Amino acid sequence: MSASEKVKGPASYFPSIEVKYGQPIEHWLQLVTQRKSMKHMEIVNWLKTEHGLGHGHANAIVAHALATAGPIVSG
Repeated sequence: MSASEKVKGPASYFPSIEVKYGQPIEHWLQLVTQRKSMKHMEIVNWLKTEHGLGHGHANAIVAHALATAGPIVSG
């Protein structure tokens, strides 16, 4: 990707997630992929409740992780 191209979609949140919550994005993606049998919003709510993430950040992580991990349960 060139310097002039902007990251779009859920990944555009990753730099601010890393700064705000003090963990590399790989940490959060790994947590989500361990729960891929859960529905999307169940994982979002789990991240919010157990880890204190805001809704937008949690949703971005889950959307990206599940989109790149293969089949998911919709919800």
